[in-house]
Amino acid sequence: MATDFPAVSRPATGPAPGAPGPSGRSPSRRLPLPPLLAGLSVALLLSLLCCTALGASGAGWGGALRYLWAGLSGGTIGPDELSAYTIIWELRFPRALLAAVVGAGLSALGVGAQAMVRNALADPFTLGISSGAAVGANAVLLFGAFGSLGVWALSSAAFCSALVAMVLVYAAARTPHGLTPLRLVLTGSAMYYGFSAVTTLMVFSADRGEAGRSAMMWLLGSLGGATWSSVPIAAAVVLAGIGYLLWSARSLNALAMGDETAAALGVDAERLRKGLFLVTAAVTGAVVAVSGAIGFVGLMVPHVTRMLVGADHRRVLAVAPLLGAVLLLWVDLVSRLLLAPVELPVGVITALIGVPCFVLLMRRRGYVFGGA
Repeated sequence: MATDFPAVSRPATGPAPGAPGPSGRSPSRRLPLPPLLAGLSVALLLSLLCCTALGASGAGWGGALRYLWAGLSGGTIGPDELSAYTIIWELRFPRALLAAVVGAGLSALGVGAQAMVRNALADPFTLGISSGAAVGANAVLLFGAFGSLGVWALSSAAFCSALVAMVLVYAAARTPHGLTPLRLVLTGSAMYYGFSAVTTLMVFSADRGEAGRSAMMWLLGSLGGATWSSVPIAAAVVLAGIGYLLWSARSLNALAMGDETAAALGVDAERLRKGLFLVTAAVTGAVVAVSGAIGFVGLMVPHVTRMLVGADHRRVLAVAPLLGAVLLLWVDLVSRLLLAPVELPVGVITALIGVPCFVLLMRRRGYVFGGA
């Protein structure tokens, strides 16, 4: 049901996932970065158009492009086209944009989380933040809490409970010597089980029916609630988080090789880890508040990206958000069309894709989870 997969701890010695060599470069073969970024940018634009145009009630490519242009330019449409225009401009296009934002955010946060805790199985949900957000979301879905906030009730409750989870994890993991990777992983895993137990208790104590189905849909991830009001806030938070990670990319290269190596290179590992924790928790809370808990994106995309461009975080963080955005756009399209008119949770599709990909990575002779 939940997608916060607790990470298996690894020793604090040796290179972490994505750790480059002493020169900051990955020893593996890498694809040229400029053409790869250009190709992914084109793929992102085409994916946005495809996910907007395709659906159970199609307006056709020509109609979709015309309605998009009318919405962007303030053009006019005929009264008989109002229904199709609403589907394209008010429902599908903001949903496609939100899918791209969430995919980019989860992928970038996965890179940061794996460097922060030096664990190949880390992802944005390792710290238990999403299971904390689930408590607030289920309070709204099952019991009508925060009803005075109207359409903002679900996202506000999820984000606030995610912040509470962040504070609890930080307080429990904090030691006189600062935050350590092992304590963060163990504390996040413990909090995950605790919040999951609270969520399960809430589901079983609530009335059965549509509320329980909505809670299950949210727990497995869904972009069905995307609106024009939710996209800008999520986009701003995700862009800020990606910007921080890109700014810290050189330091992440050092941190991935261990605290002692980072200190020798002039990087304050304790201070950096605190910043990564706060940014990861805050952005995860914002993303989960608008999309639910979508698993495997933040776990798989960083590893796939390292296979393409090497382990240098400057390259990985340039590619991973674009790759994650394209991936989640197509996953969301499949979730809408596979059993139409029934919509599947996005997390179901990402798990169906992620599990075999993860197995293939483990079986691939040239790739190990300690580097590219």
